[in-house]
Amino acid sequence: MTETVARQAVRCWTGLMLNTYVDNGVVPGLISLVSRGDETHLQVHGRTAYDGPDLERDSLFRVSSFTKPITAAATMLLVDDLQLSLDAPAADVLPELANPVVLREPDGPVDDTVPAERAITVRDLLTFRLGLGESGNPGLRQAEEELGVRTFGPPIPRTDLEPDEWMRRLGTLPLQYQPGEHWLYATGSHLLGVLISRVSGQPLEEFLRERLFEPLGMRDTGFTAADPARLTTAYVGDDVLDTAAESQWLTPPSFPDAAGGLISTVDDFHAFTRMLESGDLLSREAVAEMTTDQLTPVQRAGSLDFLGPDTGWGYGVSVGDDGRYGWAGGLGTLWSTTADGTISILLTQRALWTWPEELFAEASAPAW
Repeated sequence: MTETVARQAVRCWTGLMLNTYVDNGVVPGLISLVSRGDETHLQVHGRTAYDGPDLERDSLFRVSSFTKPITAAATMLLVDDLQLSLDAPAADVLPELANPVVLREPDGPVDDTVPAERAITVRDLLTFRLGLGESGNPGLRQAEEELGVRTFGPPIPRTDLEPDEWMRRLGTLPLQYQPGEHWLYATGSHLLGVLISRVSGQPLEEFLRERLFEPLGMRDTGFTAADPARLTTAYVGDDVLDTAAESQWLTPPSFPDAAGGLISTVDDFHAFTRMLESGDLLSREAVAEMTTDQLTPVQRAGSLDFLGPDTGWGYGVSVGDDGRYGWAGGLGTLWSTTADGTISILLTQRALWTWPEELFAEASAPAW
């Protein structure tokens, strides 16, 4: 997402008059859900693709960064189980992160480093303060590309690397900032996916299915499309990014992308958001940790271009000063939960950074 998109997305509600953007061809289809308590409003408009069949309530969407709060919740399940400690070194489980080195200057050459002042912790991964993430340092970005461990942007194409090899390569990179010093988007979630698998002794999707998806009735959520006939087509603007018929999501990934790789439906993701409000699976303390701003004022100032004003970061979610939390998926999805428990979800097939300004304005209109 661009900084403008991120700034707008973190404050979005799901409006109830968005069908005009289907009628005008801005998006091929959309699903809008708003709920509070036992009351739910749902609208389904348009098609799975511009030339596809009608969109249905159970159509499958690439929910991209909606994956991040799910990954954070899965991590907190292990914390609740006392299998993880938030302030333990992540290298206890991810030895590839032991003894990290850090760029002497954040914008400096990748071979000019100093030792890290402390270990990277599990909490650092959850808060995106491990020192590595979406970077403006061209040398560091080039190194990530050459190693095949890019951790930002649309999850297409997938990596062919297995998790252990992916981790081995990532572990050769220097950090851009000292652990705990600076907020950088995305990479923490990728690392948490590997951590969850190693701690649980299960493949990531198996753990998510047993501990989150099945208990919550999220039968259609996973790293592979549960039913290819219900899969939508993804677009960047008017250009096709990933078709339903030839989608990479029709086959299991070598490296399950815990930052942006999940497929889901509106009802499945709604079940997840309701769980955060009810505390049915996670302890109240775990949910509070997830949905409380963890950033210092200096870190918030440093993330302003991405998160926007009056917004911080919890675990896998943005957190507003007004008590709102939620996040956005770069391939066209928005979610917000307000302080009074109003949940708003909008699913489209058009990448957020190609949305017109008017669509953001409409999506930001109060829903109740």
